[in-house]
Amino acid sequence: MLTYQQALETVLRTLSPLPAEELPLPEALGRALARDVVAGWDMPPADNSAMDGFAFAHASLALRDELQVAGTARAGGGFAQKVSVGAAVKIMTGAPLPEGCDTVVALEDVVEDAGRIRPRKPVKKGDHVRYRGEEFREGEELLKEGTTLRAGEIGLLASAGVARVQVYRQPRVALLTTGDELVDLGVRPGPGQIVNSNLYLISARLREEGCTVWPLAIASDQRGALTERLAQGLEADLLLTTGGVSMGDYDLVQSCLNDLGFQLGFWKVAIKPGKPVLFGTVKGTPVFGLPGNPAAAAATFQLFVRPALRRLAGYRDPLAPHCRAILTARVHGGGSRQCFLWGRIDEEQGRYLFTPASRQSSGQNRGMQQAQALLAVPAHSPDLHRGDEVEVMLLYLPQGNFRGPGAIGVDNRQPSLDE
Repeated sequence: MLTYQQALETVLRTLSPLPAEELPLPEALGRALARDVVAGWDMPPADNSAMDGFAFAHASLALRDELQVAGTARAGGGFAQKVSVGAAVKIMTGAPLPEGCDTVVALEDVVEDAGRIRPRKPVKKGDHVRYRGEEFREGEELLKEGTTLRAGEIGLLASAGVARVQVYRQPRVALLTTGDELVDLGVRPGPGQIVNSNLYLISARLREEGCTVWPLAIASDQRGALTERLAQGLEADLLLTTGGVSMGDYDLVQSCLNDLGFQLGFWKVAIKPGKPVLFGTVKGTPVFGLPGNPAAAAATFQLFVRPALRRLAGYRDPLAPHCRAILTARVHGGGSRQCFLWGRIDEEQGRYLFTPASRQSSGQNRGMQQAQALLAVPAHSPDLHRGDEVEVMLLYLPQGNFRGPGAIGVDNRQPSLDE
């Protein structure tokens, strides 16, 4: 049986980014660049003023204390004439520096009287001047392939005149939930039935990752119907199933995939929860079979599917961020498999705190309520204690307040795990 790290490496080694597409810059927010981007011009395009103030030649101050104001340079317009020694021009922020000027003094730092100015304090040559090309030069590389386009990157590219960009496609994911016991939301479950919560849980995570979700109808535990649904889902960029991957009489997902030409990457990983997770490809299309238990499905999504999605979408680093945190409750050491515990992250006095959820059952959704991180407990490791520093995998950014023991959904009981 593979370890978590071995299984993750198998996933990342198997997948490559999806084809690129060209988008208008505003529509590329959140995408990963598929090509390096270079500047089309210098920025700033000319020496200009960083302040509202007065521009002049610094050498003028060595000749006289006061300077004659010869006119105004506006942003977008400038000043057409050369400024002579002993003169100054009132200048607005961003206006090109007039010929003959090399220094700017801020409005609040001068005394202005009858068309003349006098600096209130010493002025250095080059003060408040932004020089041509100091941000970037024409032809300079601005962003590398794989960079995530957030607001700052969008602004940078706009300043360089980049109107359209090549970005990797976001995956279209077919989501198939299996099981005769499942009913749709809005239907009251009968004896032996449960609501298909996995559809909504995994759909929400897919949308959080920027994917297009293609929900397929619930597949019954019948070979014909299941194979038909699986074949339909293989038209997507990635097929994701929940349920039917263990060893029961009606766990038919892998068998039906085999009928479609499934190439096995792995089945079963030495983790808890989520041991029976399945991964492979059918004619190049990646397929994940997640366990049917909600917490196990969510954990294996975070551990394997999210990195796969980010690899397909071309992001430079497909792995989730980690941080150090202080444990707020005792945790039993690892058993024969590496354990992953849901928990909440809070900030207190400049440090992060990790509080394990008291409910860690793989069959419950309750343990994932308010969960922001997963704590990996290695196999055969000793117990962890309150106050120990641990490393956790972040799902969401930490909250800014620490509510302490006794918060809703959290207590100090020893977390327990099942399959």
